[in-house]
Amino acid sequence: MARGSPRREFTPDFDPDCGDTDLTTARQDIVIGRWQGLRDLLGATGPTGPTRGQRIQLLAQACASSSTVESWLAAEPRSADALVLKASTETARAFNLAIAAGRGVPIDQHRVNAAVLACLTAAEAYPEDPTPWVSLISVARLSPSGVRRQELACWWDELHQRDPYSVEGHLQVLHYYSARWHGTHGLMYDFARDAAGVAPPGCGLPVLLQYARVEEYRYALDAVHGDHSAVRLTQHWYHDVAVSDVRRTWRRWIMCRTQSTIAPGELRDFNYLAHAACRAGVTDIAGLLLDMLSDRMTRTPWSYTGDPQKQIVKWRKKLRLGWSE
Repeated sequence: MARGSPRREFTPDFDPDCGDTDLTTARQDIVIGRWQGLRDLLGATGPTGPTRGQRIQLLAQACASSSTVESWLAAEPRSADALVLKASTETARAFNLAIAAGRGVPIDQHRVNAAVLACLTAAEAYPEDPTPWVSLISVARLSPSGVRRQELACWWDELHQRDPYSVEGHLQVLHYYSARWHGTHGLMYDFARDAAGVAPPGCGLPVLLQYARVEEYRYALDAVHGDHSAVRLTQHWYHDVAVSDVRRTWRRWIMCRTQSTIAPGELRDFNYLAHAACRAGVTDIAGLLLDMLSDRMTRTPWSYTGDPQKQIVKWRKKLRLGWSE
């Protein structure tokens, strides 16, 4: 920006693909029913890593309302990548139906069973890929009374053998153990702290504590019928434990990272920590995180506490973060 020119107003970029342009192209192919772009993208991504997990998850959400993945399987029925995407797509469809029905309405067990079968089929077709096991743990939430402890432990062991530090895999277990699903706040926080405690320096698992804090807030918000100003919620974000958790995650994850850029698969995790730092009033860390993120933002978790754009702009102004072209 030229010296003396007016400063441009900050606008968050809520790119649903988190800057992954190859993923954006593939998702556009889904709209026109072209499956070849999906095959090429997943073939180039490889069998492991957060990039693969995020790409499959976002592709599945797009495929859930189309028949593109079925067209791919009709053309290449033995494609392991297609079977993995089919498993994630069936999982997305099961959740979409549950969300549309609303809480308290019986889950379509046929759809849940179809997702479980698709996940097990994909796991057999692509043994190296942890993604089907992530999907399987995710869909376990939709079982009315959960799944047997031994069964969940078996699925977790399979995932852990393939990707022991998967943030997404741990996050699905955290959701399962949350009070909104099949556990309690205490069980959820215990799991998050145990995972953070064994994570190597620079690993993103400590951010599970910030995910847990949001989960607890959502549960409490439901209890007060969406009233963000309810007395029981006023201390949720900035009591001593919440503040110390933010600082601990910063030290063990961000300060120990070796890479300076934020990968698309990390963007949501960074937003969770930035949101927690802002809400906890840890302004030194909040400012650094928002500066690192620049305009690359995700709608969650900001959407759980109000309008995402208004909150982010407000905090940037409060922290006096400039913005320029």
